[in-house]
Amino acid sequence: MKKKIAAILAGALCLTALTACGGNDGAQSGGDAADKPIKVGASPTPHAEILNAAKDVLAEAGYTLEVVEFTDYIQPNVALNDGQLDANYFQHLPYLEKKCEEEGYKLTSAAEIHYEPYGLYPGKTAAIADIPEGGVIAVPNDDTNETRALLLLQDQGLIKLKDGIDATKSATVLDIVENPKNLTINELAAEQIPRSLQDVDMAVINGNYALQFDLNVNDNAVAAESEEYGSVYVNVIACREGDENSDKIKALVDALKSDTVKQFIEDTYQGAVVPTF
Repeated sequence: MKKKIAAILAGALCLTALTACGGNDGAQSGGDAADKPIKVGASPTPHAEILNAAKDVLAEAGYTLEVVEFTDYIQPNVALNDGQLDANYFQHLPYLEKKCEEEGYKLTSAAEIHYEPYGLYPGKTAAIADIPEGGVIAVPNDDTNETRALLLLQDQGLIKLKDGIDATKSATVLDIVENPKNLTINELAAEQIPRSLQDVDMAVINGNYALQFDLNVNDNAVAAESEEYGSVYVNVIACREGDENSDKIKALVDALKSDTVKQFIEDTYQGAVVPTF
């Protein structure tokens, strides 16, 4: 009898062990998505919105996307370089390369995603021809974006930069050699410019900040930069060097380049954000 009871108990223990083991397998397979998070820093508009449009695509691949929003251009690269993020999505390639050179960041582009045309927006003055003598124009104060803004002003005949300045070179107001209307060029942090628009005659505004203030380059700008800059100032997914070929970053890139996300960009931004894939 004792032998029979022992055998029953042993069988029960085996069954319990198998059930527990089977339960663990189920938890493991069912927890894949939770075990494969991707944390990406982004500007609220349009980058975070585009990332959120990719969430379901990533979920189908077994990844859970967490989007961390930043309202400036400094902290997303700091957080990525320090390992707080898996990737970030807010900047164009020249800006990324410049910051890596200046700050020693070990970051790289994993993929090109979209382009945001720069626009010159009216403030106190409605038309370029009506900008008064000594008028004021606001431009971003960081190297690559200020260059881009000054090139746009040059293309509109408002200023002339010294020879050799192009999209691959840095320029500031000190590089202006002709200023027929004696314009004052106010260099401001890019995120501050939309709020300052009513105080200046015109302003060159980054695409993401323009969108946050319901400004569309096709509807509201008095001038837009040449399409040739699209291949230069393309917005990228950035990651730490060596991570660009990881499964996680590849899944993120594939999701952002999906037909679902491309359709979202085209429908939502109406040409103010242009997919480059």
